[in-house]
Amino acid sequence: MSRYRKAKTSTKKIKRVRIARTQAKAIAQHIPMSAHKARRVIDQIRGRSYEETLMLLELMPYRASYPVFKLLYSAAANASHNLGFNEADSYISKAEVNEGAVMKRLKPRARGRSYPIKKPTCNITIVLKSRTLNEDLLLKNEPKGYKLYKI
Repeated sequence: MSRYRKAKTSTKKIKRVRIARTQAKAIAQHIPMSAHKARRVIDQIRGRSYEETLMLLELMPYRASYPVFKLLYSAAANASHNLGFNEADSYISKAEVNEGAVMKRLKPRARGRSYPIKKPTCNITIVLKSRTLNEDLLLKNEPKGYKLYKI
């Protein structure tokens, strides 16, 4: 006799659930910048379309605009590759900046002394949604017996 028991199979039918993803997300962590400086840029782009935001970020004179630009480009690449979104129809549904870990450094001073420096970091999250993505299109392509849950 073997040490392992066979799992009993139930007679109930198992329903498979497929989750329809309607948004793409990109996260940048440990950006060496204060959250306040990054929020100045993020507040200006929240709710705008993807193409309009790219043009805006290229011309912004802030230091935080380049990491946000790269993150937005990454979120659009995720959306088009993983979910098949059209980049022209997508918009920024959610953009947030949180404070990250603080890097503690020592600055050398005269006569063998040192001065503590706290360098702040931030975490930036951008979520893209598509304007043309419709639940009816998703329901059409679903096989029978599947349920659609929106995330």
